[in-house]
Amino acid sequence: MIEKTLSIIKPDGVSKNLIGDIIKRIEGQGLKVKAMKMIHMSKEQAKDFYAVHDGKPFFESVTDFMSSGPCVVMILEGGDVIKKYRDLMGATNFEDAEEGTIRREFATNIEKNVVHGSDAPETAAFEIGYFFNALEIVG
Repeated sequence: MIEKTLSIIKPDGVSKNLIGDIIKRIEGQGLKVKAMKMIHMSKEQAKDFYAVHDGKPFFESVTDFMSSGPCVVMILEGGDVIKKYRDLMGATNFEDAEEGTIRREFATNIEKNVVHGSDAPETAAFEIGYFFNALEIVG
């Protein structure tokens, strides 16, 4: 089934100059980039994006981190793209991620884990709509 998902290269991935390497891995899995831009979220924008986690112990630190520098946001499309991209990213905790995954290779801790990807079609719809309007999406 063809679907879309949101991908974020987080501030640590951008600052480590991993943008090209991550895109190459995405395209190497047969996934298509349908939209892409670099942004720098404010603290308030990060709080709005992560609102589902408001009240959790990590909410302040993750929103501080996500607003600490530029990110690259992308819409990816392909068959079973949510699962394929999550498999490519690896487990949230990089120590649990499989060898060869983005997080296993590049993350430094559970929060600075280089990439984000939507976890379900409903989440993807919200996240894509948060960062992109219809005119920015190819196809």
